[in-house]
Amino acid sequence: MATLPGNDPLIRALPAAAGQRVTARSQAQQRLAFIIMLFPVLALVILARLIDLAVVQGLPERSRPTISAAPPRGDIVDRNGVELARTFEAYAITVMPQRLTSDPDLLATRLAAILPERSREAILADLTSGKSLRYLARRVLPGQARRINELGEPAIELTREAERLYPNYSLAAQALGYTGDDGKGVVRGLIGAERAFEQRLSDPVQRATPLALSLDVRVQQAMQNELQALVADQNAKGAAGVVMDVNSGEVLAMASLPDFNPNVPGQRADGMRYTRKNDDSSRFNRVTLGGYELGSTFKAFTIAMALDSGVLTNLQKQYDATRPLMVGRFRIQDDHAKNRWLSVPEIFIHSSNIGTARMAMELGRERQREFLGKLGFFKPAEFELLEKTRPQYPALSNWGDSATMTISYGHGLTVSPLHLATGYAAIVNGGIYRPPTILKRDAVAVPAGTRVFSPRTSAQMRRLLRLVVTSGTGRRADVPGYRVGGKTGTAEKIEDGRYVHGQNVVNFAAVFPMDAPRYVVVAMIDDPRGSKASFGLRTAGMVVAPAIHRIIERIAPALGVLPDASRDVDLAGLLPRGSEAKE
Repeated sequence: MATLPGNDPLIRALPAAAGQRVTARSQAQQRLAFIIMLFPVLALVILARLIDLAVVQGLPERSRPTISAAPPRGDIVDRNGVELARTFEAYAITVMPQRLTSDPDLLATRLAAILPERSREAILADLTSGKSLRYLARRVLPGQARRINELGEPAIELTREAERLYPNYSLAAQALGYTGDDGKGVVRGLIGAERAFEQRLSDPVQRATPLALSLDVRVQQAMQNELQALVADQNAKGAAGVVMDVNSGEVLAMASLPDFNPNVPGQRADGMRYTRKNDDSSRFNRVTLGGYELGSTFKAFTIAMALDSGVLTNLQKQYDATRPLMVGRFRIQDDHAKNRWLSVPEIFIHSSNIGTARMAMELGRERQREFLGKLGFFKPAEFELLEKTRPQYPALSNWGDSATMTISYGHGLTVSPLHLATGYAAIVNGGIYRPPTILKRDAVAVPAGTRVFSPRTSAQMRRLLRLVVTSGTGRRADVPGYRVGGKTGTAEKIEDGRYVHGQNVVNFAAVFPMDAPRYVVVAMIDDPRGSKASFGLRTAGMVVAPAIHRIIERIAPALGVLPDASRDVDLAGLLPRGSEAKE
């Protein structure tokens, strides 16, 4: 039987085969199109990686994005933009000793050549410890990390970390502070500005702009260097120093000794490690946290109070200093007794406790307390740093005649050196108290402040302070052309609430230039022992005054204060001839 053309199997198979070929061709075209499209994507990936390697990885460290578990942190700079603290990208080098493929001895030798801060023996001990993980080094720079990576040891891992760097080492260490684990696994500022401005430094928006402090590294360096030399010369236990702008309250230098390197806060600046858990004397900020009786520097406040309240109508008023003053069982006497009646300028330049005490009794307890309160001496300093002392003073019920007299010459009340500097600024700047600050202040941001003394009182005190340096116990602080004024102070040291016999705190509060005051400089030495330079003496005039001279000589040009021998404060009529004080 004949087969119809449409029923022929070969004929029926032709369309099916044609359809399969079309489908196969379509699939092939789709695959080809996908591969063609994939090439640009792969090219973009390769290009992005090349950009990362050539541009991002080639940037300087501070421009390069930081990859770290720790959050980024804003930079800190001084008033002139000099870098004090910044976050940079470093590496942590870890090793898994159990997975080592290299010979430990050879690897230790190679690693020691790259990491000079670690000995070969210490590295070998880590490599052969048998532990699952050991840190070989932290804060490793990119160049070192690259060389370690080139060793090709798979058990060594490099992890990028954001590290805080203090490029000036121990300079202003207590003022700057440092960062670390807060005990809850969070990296924060632990002391100083790092702690006080934690929110500002870690805020995603604010941290983009460096935090500008009022400090000036040139002034800080001079202050710190001179105090270090003085502590060494006197074999003293420590020192504190502050330089402040008398008109704005800005702190240009803040030094506390002993100090430490904030890059390795577990070490003192001299390289010694802390031996006890609480051995943190070098992290203790003596300028703000230390409380001291500051001795005769307080006599300036008493005279200013007496002038301002009307107790002193003129500086030639005299007080009986012919013999010691007995108050109950207490005896008030002068170290360099003149055994005669003394005028106010003579009381000041001879540092007469007797004359100052009698003046205070005329002033009275209530007015004395009122003035001290206005100067901020009854509370922690109004200052940004959180490490601040609370002044110690008698309760009102115990503030009798004895307290009134002894406080008048700097005994019976403890304050910080920062309190003293702020008080002297108020005495000489026209009588205005302004809280100190560690932040750079623009002229428009300077607070109006609170009036404590009249401009007339301030002008009179400038004369008396200059007189102490020209004719009194502060003569070794004078610097030709800079019209330095100030007052010496010596007091017995207090520890655990008791006086330590034979140990003194000596200090000097200076101002320059005295005819148009701009800066106050306070320096304090803890327990000087005397030296050849001070002729074996331990008084402020012999120990601290020469250091003040050197500090002012170094910082004045940097601050734009030029010497001028043609200018000075008018001291005419303050002293009779032959009344100059002797040390």
